[in-house]
Amino acid sequence: MNNNYVLIMAGGVGSRFWPKSRNNFPKQFLDILGIGESLLQLTYKRFLKLCPAENIFIVTNSQYEDIILHQLEGITPSQLICEPSRNNTAPCIAYASFKLKGLN
Repeated sequence: MNNNYVLIMAGGVGSRFWPKSRNNFPKQFLDILGIGESLLQLTYKRFLKLCPAENIFIVTNSQYEDIILHQLEGITPSQLICEPSRNNTAPCIAYASFKLKGLN
């Protein structure tokens, strides 16, 4: 049993990166570096070196579920933790930790 988990936060609207980042397609989903991969995809690939794919979870807003499932091959809907509301970083981490605690 592998008790190492990765939690990637990808629920923000990226308002400081406006006008590139928009509410319906924020910066984590953009190819900022011009290399054909979004910031989220690059982050996910880095963590695959540390943890099995099934132990990587994405905490996000429900409006971004489809984008994440499209961008990250191998991520299943069960690996998405959708925040009930946007409340910034600390509540996001607390909520996701509570959800992950029940895994084992």
